[in-house]
Amino acid sequence: MGRIFEVRKSTMFARWDRMAKQFSRIGKEIAIAVKASGPDPDTNPALRRCMQNAKSVNMPKDRVEAAIKRAMGKEMENYDEILYEGYGPHGVAILVETATDNHVRSVANIKSIFNKGGGTLGNSGSVAFQFRKMGVFKLKPEGLVPEELELELIDFGLEELGEGSAENGEDILVVRSGFHDFGNMQKALEDKGITPISAELEWIPSTTVPLSDEQAEDVSKLIEKLEQDEDVQKVFHNMG
Repeated sequence: MGRIFEVRKSTMFARWDRMAKQFSRIGKEIAIAVKASGPDPDTNPALRRCMQNAKSVNMPKDRVEAAIKRAMGKEMENYDEILYEGYGPHGVAILVETATDNHVRSVANIKSIFNKGGGTLGNSGSVAFQFRKMGVFKLKPEGLVPEELELELIDFGLEELGEGSAENGEDILVVRSGFHDFGNMQKALEDKGITPISAELEWIPSTTVPLSDEQAEDVSKLIEKLEQDEDVQKVFHNMG
């Protein structure tokens, strides 16, 4: 019985850690959005997106409001968004998005994680050419007809529309647009009364690297370590 309790406790702590990391990531995104375009979501599309994404990970409303208020303060840190590129084990390309107030700390930590995980941190441009930055909108499928939605959104930069699964296993629709059409797509969905579960800019690999289960585990361990770093926002890879 004690062993079962330990396993449950470990799972619970892992869930809390993941939630804390998600809240921290969105808090930084809110700070960046507010610093750039102000605290009013009605006139700040980036902040609206952050608030939608906060809702998708069950971030409490009072924490979102506190993050907006904190971002307006003079003592709030200024975060720089920096993309790091490298290779993990078995030739897997990895992109690491960070939001940091200390460049020296960030690069030292990320380089160390790559080295210890059997990878190599590369120079700018060494990996990103294997990916394409795209807008990714996840929608609840209820009340939507994919074929009709595709025709309605094609003039606003739609490039792909398909089915997917949310973290909780629920079926979703996934809309992808080009990077430069992200704002157009966000507005088009809003005008149609569609509120995305989440709206993100993601790096989509052009091709993937097929790996065995053992090899995939090696890469997954490195990615997990990167995601745990305080400055890391998101990690993308081309592991198949």
